[in-house]
Amino acid sequence: MRSFDGFRCNSAVIVFKKKYWSETHQAIVEIWDLLHLLCPMRTFLPSESCEEAQLNALNPQSWLQVERGKLSKFSSQSPSSIESFIKVPEPPVLPFFKPVDYVEVLAQIHEELESCPPQARSNLYLLQYHVFKGLGEAKLMRRSLQSAWTKSSTTYEKLIFGAWLKYEKQGEELISDLLSCGKCAKEFGPIDIASEFPSNLHVTSIGFAGTNVNRISRIVSFWIGDEKIECDRQKIAGLSEPFKSMLYGCFTESLCEDIDFSRNNISPSGMRVIREFSSTDSLNEVPPKLLLEILVFANKFCCERLKDACDRKLASFVSSRQDALELLEYSLEENAPVLAASCLQVFLHELPDCLNDNQVVQLLCNANMQHRSIMVGPSSFSLYCFLSEVSMNLDPRSDKTVLFLERLLECAETNRQRMVVYHQLGCVRLMRKDYDEAEKLFEAALHAGHLYSVVGLARLGHIRGHKLWSYEKLSSVISSVNPLGWMYQERSLYCEGEKRREDLEKATELDPTLTYPYMYRAASFMKMQNIQEALAEVNRVLGFKLALECLELRFCFYLALEDYEAALSDVQAILTLSPEYRMFEGKVAAFQFRTLVREHVENWTTADCWLQLYDRWSSVDDIGSLSVIYQMLESDAAKGVLYFRQSLLLLRLNCPEAAMRSLQLARQHASSEHERLVYEGWILYDTGHCEEGLQKAEDSISLKRSFEAYFLKAYALADSSQDPSCSSTVVSLLEDALKCPSDRLRKGQALNNLGSVYVDCGKLDLAADCYINALKIRHTRAHQGLARVHFLRNDKCSAYVEMTKLIEKARNNASAYEKRSEYCDRELTKADLEMVTRLDPLRVYPYRYRAAVLMDNHKQKEAIAELSRAIAFKADLHLLHLRAAFHEHMGDVLGALRDCRAALSVDPNHPEMLELQNRVNNQDSQEP
Repeated sequence: MRSFDGFRCNSAVIVFKKKYWSETHQAIVEIWDLLHLLCPMRTFLPSESCEEAQLNALNPQSWLQVERGKLSKFSSQSPSSIESFIKVPEPPVLPFFKPVDYVEVLAQIHEELESCPPQARSNLYLLQYHVFKGLGEAKLMRRSLQSAWTKSSTTYEKLIFGAWLKYEKQGEELISDLLSCGKCAKEFGPIDIASEFPSNLHVTSIGFAGTNVNRISRIVSFWIGDEKIECDRQKIAGLSEPFKSMLYGCFTESLCEDIDFSRNNISPSGMRVIREFSSTDSLNEVPPKLLLEILVFANKFCCERLKDACDRKLASFVSSRQDALELLEYSLEENAPVLAASCLQVFLHELPDCLNDNQVVQLLCNANMQHRSIMVGPSSFSLYCFLSEVSMNLDPRSDKTVLFLERLLECAETNRQRMVVYHQLGCVRLMRKDYDEAEKLFEAALHAGHLYSVVGLARLGHIRGHKLWSYEKLSSVISSVNPLGWMYQERSLYCEGEKRREDLEKATELDPTLTYPYMYRAASFMKMQNIQEALAEVNRVLGFKLALECLELRFCFYLALEDYEAALSDVQAILTLSPEYRMFEGKVAAFQFRTLVREHVENWTTADCWLQLYDRWSSVDDIGSLSVIYQMLESDAAKGVLYFRQSLLLLRLNCPEAAMRSLQLARQHASSEHERLVYEGWILYDTGHCEEGLQKAEDSISLKRSFEAYFLKAYALADSSQDPSCSSTVVSLLEDALKCPSDRLRKGQALNNLGSVYVDCGKLDLAADCYINALKIRHTRAHQGLARVHFLRNDKCSAYVEMTKLIEKARNNASAYEKRSEYCDRELTKADLEMVTRLDPLRVYPYRYRAAVLMDNHKQKEAIAELSRAIAFKADLHLLHLRAAFHEHMGDVLGALRDCRAALSVDPNHPEMLELQNRVNNQDSQEP
């Protein structure tokens, strides 16, 4: 480790202390302890300030002040000291809809969608969205919103769900610029509200039968002050029934040729426009202020055609937030729905920024039922659901979040809607420490049927000192339903010792995706000075879920162990995923810790970084690779290439949003036009615009033949074309790519891809050569391709050996175990797949395989239980499909139909599921 002088350390410490002096006393203690960890040889000088002396006196953790490099001293520290340093926060009470049996709920929604009227669909898709949100299925959430938008039955629904999808696609604005046709901009851009609304709303024909039309003067003059406006009496009377009665009825005005209109709040200019409209049925060039005056007049005299025309004309002037703010109140007061919807559209398309405007928030929150009906018709629930979502993302504790959720509760029409909102508002009240209000809301949600709200009640019980009550409340829930992982996780908070460990083990068994049990066990092992077990436990979850809180915990472990290089690696990975991330319960910026830890790690040259990157890449250490690239980005190296490498790793780690951010940075830092075109091509390809991505590759090649341009073209073509003849083109492109300069990391990938194409074409010798050459430059994943070649040559044993090599080399090897399971006998297959489930419980193939084996052995109940085990925490189409087939085989028509419907909620157009549903439906209809 590099040493450094006391003066430099003192400066860093002083800056750090001053910056965070405003934090709470406990935060200062914790941060100061970390500073002692980072600066263990530091001694205070008598000249230091009084403030520094005070802080020095607060340090209770002498165990952290250990000489660097002597990790044996760790064992001499007291468990209580370690426990105070390494903290695992309680799992949050999630503000999501989490039904006990989400499959049943999805099936009910799908069944209702099949028979409901069009106007009821949006709320059903919105409920489906909430189910998927509770499951953490981001793609399915967006798909539900897309369905609500696509199948909108009203302009209001199109407006709300279009704006919601635009909000969900934040950060993808670049794509619309890259698409010359403006496809993205058109898709979720503003709609022409006026054209969507039917013309002449509420207009009835004004007849003159039975009136003495011929006896009355055809011309009538309206006097406004000293000005006289002559009008056609019949045409003015045709504007509305009130005018007809006034000009042709029993009123005095019907006999007058001059009528004083000075007290009707209409100007001479306005009356002239009205006269023109009565003849032409159109409004030409009229300024907005005058249109507002005419709108008020039209409303007063029930001139529906005139009012509708003003409404539409005013809507065309709404182009900015300020316009919308000025006009929305008029539209609500004068019942102008086109104008109101146009104003609302501006606000929604400026989310989240416009929620920082208090005027906007007040207008939206203060709208009463009548105003909401004018602004958004029957879609108030969808609107406030969207606004609440945005506000919670900004700040769930804010007053505006509470206001939007309260409006949402007012708009809820069904029990299911109310239970969702009760729980969300209860969570917000809990975060705000409004405990009495939170309790009422959680009770209401629980009473409405949302069992997960018991978590909020249990937390409140614990806060009030009723720990035993909370434990018994959860025990009652566990005994009353088919238990889920979150129930045991929650109950573990209210017991100690062996009972807590048992509950957390049960929670992991039922839902291995919950991070808190791993973190708690890891911290417990660390407290007991069982370092390897602690790291193994946190690594276990990081192997399949890149959770920031787990990376932070491991960072703390490495700090405690004084393994600064590993700590730096984790904090750099955190900053790659979330540049603004704050550690220690949000008290300290991760970047600040990175700066301090960096002082304890030796500087790497550019050559060192590349060597480190090769080592991590070849060992399939994706988190370590991310960290090295983060460090390389500080140098003067070509940043475009590095950001591109970063995006590839993030995609592999299932972080698509972060990957897209890195791709956009790659584009910004491209060193040439042809390089920029390649990154634009990948951006387009990754967002589903394959043809446009291919065109970018061709444009890049036309400027300069490069590895990345050929690779992009080959990759996109191979993935998008269904024509078998395109294989020769892909081979040619990859061969061209390999002839161009590039680093070994990318050439290894190209060789691997070329080998895959050769395998698909049956050219096994050529494929083997590609994989062997890839392995020579340490592209470790090529072992899997070579194993496939061995298997296709009927050499199963060599395939097994090849995959074993990959398992030994790869840091993340769940996929390698899964692939190796195909090359061995049943017992070894079973062992490998058990290992896959342990390493990555989200992989569904092992559950399906085990279930199929059980079914073959006529153990139907066990087979269904195996699938149900995974379905409980993962909404997977293939798992649901197989379980539906098992139910059908066993004659359980209702169970099969339920799983079919739930699966079709996941993918409504899946042909095999549709076929199975039709078959099961026929069986159901044949039963007596």
